[in-house]
Formats: sequence, structure tokens, C-alpha cells
Amino acid sequence: MLLLKFSKMNGLVPAIAQDASTGEVLMLAYMNQEAWEATLSTGKATYYSRSRQKLWVKGETSGNLQMVEEIRIDCDNDTVLLKVKQLGGGACHTGHRSCFFQKVENGTVTVIGKPVFDPEEEDRK
Repeated sequence: MLLLKFSKMNGLVPAIAQDASTGEVLMLAYMNQEAWEATLSTGKATYYSRSRQKLWVKGETSGNLQMVEEIRIDCDNDTVLLKVKQLGGGACHTGHRSCFFQKVENGTVTVIGKPVFDPEEEDRK
């Protein structure tokens, strides 16, 4: 089995979630060894929350789960690309489908797309 290089970033590796059907980049998070193993064993995208200092199954409370369809590893074995089926409204805690909903053009930031769910409602679940 491939050994990821968790030592490069103090036990973490970046993990990019991409919609398996459309190719849209949904989010960037981090995994530690435990999150990596949980993702492999459950098929659910599991990350390590740096702010909460614990494992985080994406969508566990909101229902916006990410079911892993394919996993790719970069050439240095220190970044993970998860091709996922995004269940529920979206991947971003702001309510947008993707965390990358801000576009920079000519020095100006524009919000593209509208939220697909109300994060205030999601917090109440």
C-alpha cells in the first residue's frame, strides 16, 4: 500500500475534493493518517479539522456527504485528490456548492453562483 508522506506538513497532507462527474473543484482540506485510513475504509471523505483538532467526516451532521469514487495521489505522495459524489446541497460551509465561489478578475473579486443551502439552517440540524 502506498505510504503518504505525512511528515512533510507536521502529520497532514492537503486533500482536494473534486466532483467526480463535472470535474468542479469543491474544496481543499487536510488529512492526517487516521483520516486517510477512515476514508479508505468507509468510502466517505474524512478530513482532519485543524481548528477543532479532530477528525471530521464531511457532511456527517449536515447530510452533505462526500462519497469517494476515486482517489489519486500526486507524484510526491504528499497530496490527495478525492473524486467524490457530493450528496446534499454543497461542499462549502457558506452554503455554496464549491468553496471556490469567488473569482478574481482585473483586481476585483466577484462572487459567482448563489448558495445552494442556508448554512444557518444546516447548523440547526
